[in-house]
Amino acid sequence: MIIDCHGHYTTAPEPHQTFRQQQLAHFDDPSLPAPQAARISDDQLRESIENNQLKLLQERGADLTIFSPRASAMAHHLGDSKVSQEWSEHCNNLIARVTELYPDNFIGVCQLPQSVDVPISNSIAELERCVNELGFVGCNLNPDPSGGHWTSKPLTDKDWYPLYEKMVELDVPAMVHVSSSCNVNFHATGAHYLNADTTAFMQFIQGDLFTDFPDLRIIIPHGGGAVPYHWGRYRGLADMLQRPPLATHVMKNVFFDTCVYHQPGIDLLFEVIDIDNILFGSEMVGAVRGIDPETGNYFDDTRRYVDALDISEEDKHKVFELNARRVYPRLDKALVARGK
Repeated sequence: MIIDCHGHYTTAPEPHQTFRQQQLAHFDDPSLPAPQAARISDDQLRESIENNQLKLLQERGADLTIFSPRASAMAHHLGDSKVSQEWSEHCNNLIARVTELYPDNFIGVCQLPQSVDVPISNSIAELERCVNELGFVGCNLNPDPSGGHWTSKPLTDKDWYPLYEKMVELDVPAMVHVSSSCNVNFHATGAHYLNADTTAFMQFIQGDLFTDFPDLRIIIPHGGGAVPYHWGRYRGLADMLQRPPLATHVMKNVFFDTCVYHQPGIDLLFEVIDIDNILFGSEMVGAVRGIDPETGNYFDDTRRYVDALDISEEDKHKVFELNARRVYPRLDKALVARGK
């Protein structure tokens, strides 16, 4: 089985986005009509999925995607906590409907209703709902709800601990994933995303989060940002800061995906990072959707890169399936219940 740990619903039917536009317009001008919940039929969902994510999933030979709302549309910097709560519920409910229509191909991960200067504890109820009622297996955690201005405390700060406590209780991991950028200095997918991935890793080095939460599991996407390329820098910084070695201090709890869109980048990732810390992911249909003119293949067809690696079939099995089942225990239980 091939499990893609990183997929977003970037092709949701138009009424979903129309609702969001109306919601934000009403927030900016309360005299406007309150938005009505989008009416989206199962047929509309099928069309949006079968012509996009499911089609590509099958063409590329994968089996299951860990599926979450569109990351760039979380936009926690817009509106207030009430707006974020309502939007997150709508997004998560849509993911749940997709997983009900295609239970063999998609399983849910939730968007949290984060908001600027609002305690993370406000997100716990939605996490519980999604896990306990909708069958989701994890969450996406935005370390910067401000959208590129970084007003939140580091992920290792105790302000975040209520969410971590609930994650451990529910036995679900989080993928660190920012949303759109409202800072003109940081292009969303080319800078802000990778900045956040790299920043999160450095925060983990500086803090003692995994001493306090030894069972907490965090996925840093996009191949870990700049971390693998600068692995020596981070090992050296850990030593200079008198932190324990990365292997024991961070990497028992942190995992990277394979959303790296060229062969040399994947080669480096696998050369530097232990095989047990790498999960297969593509983020399709996502940030980079075109065809690489140098290869004639889609940039985000990441299975090709993993297949081309000179590693054992046992190691490929870990990356394609076993690591995801270990990091997402509720996914494993769901698959076992289906005889997989």
